Amino acid sequence: MPGVDVPVDDLSWAAYRVPTDAAEADGTITWHATTMVLVRARAGATVGTGWTYAPAAAGTLVGEVLADVVTGRCALDVAGAYHAMHRAVRNAGRPGVAATAISAVDTALWDLKARLLHVRLARLIGTVRDRAPVYGSGGFTSYDDAQLGRQLEYWVHQLRIPRVKIKIGESWGNAVDRDLARIRYARDVIGADAELYVDANGGYTHKQAIRVAYATTDLDVRWLEEPVSSDDLDGLRRVRDAVAADVTAGEYGYDLDYFRRMCAAGAVDCLQVDVSRCGGITEWQRIAAVAAAHNLQVSGHTAPHLHVDPAVATANLRHLEWFHDHARIESMLFDGALAPDGGTLRPDLSVPGNGLTFRDADAARYRIA
Repeated sequence: MPGVDVPVDDLSWAAYRVPTDAAEADGTITWHATTMVLVRARAGATVGTGWTYAPAAAGTLVGEVLADVVTGRCALDVAGAYHAMHRAVRNAGRPGVAATAISAVDTALWDLKARLLHVRLARLIGTVRDRAPVYGSGGFTSYDDAQLGRQLEYWVHQLRIPRVKIKIGESWGNAVDRDLARIRYARDVIGADAELYVDANGGYTHKQAIRVAYATTDLDVRWLEEPVSSDDLDGLRRVRDAVAADVTAGEYGYDLDYFRRMCAAGAVDCLQVDVSRCGGITEWQRIAAVAAAHNLQVSGHTAPHLHVDPAVATANLRHLEWFHDHARIESMLFDGALAPDGGTLRPDLSVPGNGLTFRDADAARYRIA
């Protein structure tokens, strides 16, 4: 058991850009690669690892701003480091890249603390369940029907994930017709028993979103994600009041006050939180408490292996997103990656920290900084 003073000796970072396995797009943007910024926090011979999916500029900010306020602090005092980082980015601006940088460092520090104490990270936080439900997420608008069908078939009928999500929201021209056709096709593939989710990525006006929801009433869509921009709280509330599906948003929240406003506006039925953006596990816990105070559940957005430990320690959790892009990267680059067989992720409580080991040799060809 370490003593009361275990300083963080070093904070380092690297950035990796991993090509997608096919073109990926949603209702508003298209991408062909994903950048991961990896942070390592070292105390003596023990190393904690965290990461974020963000531009390499997040790593630059770690090196230029955050390393100085974290290095030398006791590795067990993660909350103190978090608040020091929060203060340090005041002039840079907390939302956006700075928040992703803080998230990467915070998740690395939590992993380091758990490894120093020789316990699983979930156990360090305090578990309330032994596994976290997941939903399969992908269904990009760039997929044709054959590719979409293969992905949905694999999740539902092979991995037995009982809930899946596809992208919609191509609101220009005749694309709403394509959205409707893809939703109907998805329901045909997954059958009547699996839950069907859709994500418009803010691509609709609130009236368009309501019309699409009404047009798919017979398809039992359970989850309508970002039907309008997440900044349009009034529009989200109007959609929520009008449709049967649960309306959700929050993935672009970078601080506690963002989530407080969303909850107070009555804008969502479930609050999405992204550990890789919101400020890490430290801020996740505070956001989950705010959601609970509004009688709302939280859902972890993307980055499933970052979320699984805080998720099983969160009483008001609904589920995690098994996002194709990030799940693929994490399975490629980490030993100890989990599989969602049966629709859940179950952390191994016998291994310390987040249970993962980064494979530097495998990642080397993707490194850009």
